Amino acid sequence: MGQYRIPRLNDQLRDEISQLILRGEVKDPRVSTFLCINRVEVTTDLSYAKVYVSSFLSDAQVSKGVDGLNAAAGFIQREIAKKMRIRQFPKLTFLVDSGMKSGFKMVQKLNELERQQKEYEKEHTESESEQ
Repeated sequence: MGQYRIPRLNDQLRDEISQLILRGEVKDPRVSTFLCINRVEVTTDLSYAKVYVSSFLSDAQVSKGVDGLNAAAGFIQREIAKKMRIRQFPKLTFLVDSGMKSGFKMVQKLNELERQQKEYEKEHTESESEQ
């Protein structure tokens, strides 16, 4: 297989699954249009694919959405397989990806630390000028 085939397939699957969710074609009520497909990892033999899902919704809602996507995996596979021409379509497994939410929390903590440092420096410069 070409060295770029798997990454292209990963990107194409991510885009197609995202479009199915956004268009509301997945009828499961647990699946929200606010779910985001972060990345897809297809195995080299094209038999399995891990689909990482995240959102800024609550953790309970994201896990419910992932359960809904796993329940609708057969439908999603069939719809995408109609559009793509590959000999063997991978079996999709949806997983919660908490990396985006963790990164967001980390940035918030860094911003808070920066704000505290500026306040500390401001207090010290004022106290030094008084002396």
